[in-house]
Amino acid sequence: MYRSAGTAVPRSLPSGYTEALVRAVEGHEQGVAPDTLVICGAVVTPSLKGRGLAGQTLMSLRAAAKDAGWERVIAPVRPTAKARYPLTPIETYMRWTREDGAPLDPWIRTHRRLGATVVSAAPASQTMTGTVAEWERWTGLAFPETGDYVIPEGLTLLHVDRESDEGVYREPNVWMRHC
Repeated sequence: MYRSAGTAVPRSLPSGYTEALVRAVEGHEQGVAPDTLVICGAVVTPSLKGRGLAGQTLMSLRAAAKDAGWERVIAPVRPTAKARYPLTPIETYMRWTREDGAPLDPWIRTHRRLGATVVSAAPASQTMTGTVAEWERWTGLAFPETGDYVIPEGLTLLHVDRESDEGVYREPNVWMRHC
């Protein structure tokens, strides 16, 4: 939750998930009253999937924001099928649709079905860094030389720099506005 500089438009949005959290904490520390709910995650236990709980959760969060008198509900949405297309830029992927015109991505489609609109891409919503050894342990892959690598469930490529012993992964999301 943070106080925005107006309507949720690309120039006033945080860069993504991480910056939204930073703004919320800084705003709280400065005594700024929030006016925006940022949905940073909604997870349904795998055994309960397919029961509409994700949509119910999103609707409950929207109702809570309305009850609090907040003007906006936005979300840096992590597209669930994007990992199948890690070479495709998020700006391209977020525009893909099915034959019926609905978004190709199931999670973006769920948000849209509930009335949310796509606002903009968040190409570096979260940045994760680690040593080469850490990335090898986390992914189960070897990174023998400097370069870009496809990683399991990664939405984009991991960049490995052997000389600096660092791997950097910048995960893209899609900003969506609920109300």
